[in-house]
Amino acid sequence: MSGHDFDGARILIIDDSSTIRYAAAAILGRAGCRVATAPDGYTALAEIVEHRPDLILVDNQMPRLDGYQTCAVIRRNRNFQRTPLVLLINLERQHLDKVRGAMLGIDDYLAKPFTAQELTSCVRRHLPG
Repeated sequence: MSGHDFDGARILIIDDSSTIRYAAAAILGRAGCRVATAPDGYTALAEIVEHRPDLILVDNQMPRLDGYQTCAVIRRNRNFQRTPLVLLINLERQHLDKVRGAMLGIDDYLAKPFTAQELTSCVRRHLPG
């Protein structure tokens, strides 16, 4: 994977796990993305306005403002209604998570833990070009 695969695409990773945020940011950074991260939904809302991401990865299980609530707020903002949202879900709950996510306009799902290949393939599906 070259450093220019995603040509500076802006990605926001929202996850309360610093391990997931760091790993995903490293993988996507090496692939040429400009990555911002947020540890929770509240922090993410400010990051979204500042970074104007091309794609947002959201953990579904976070304290305070969970991934579903965060996605609902994002979708209500007309500036981000078309921004692809990928919900990071736990494999054992994926059916329930997908049903709930479909009602919120989630574009895709990525089960955790994910590999570098799974992450970059998912991002590639949603970026123009």
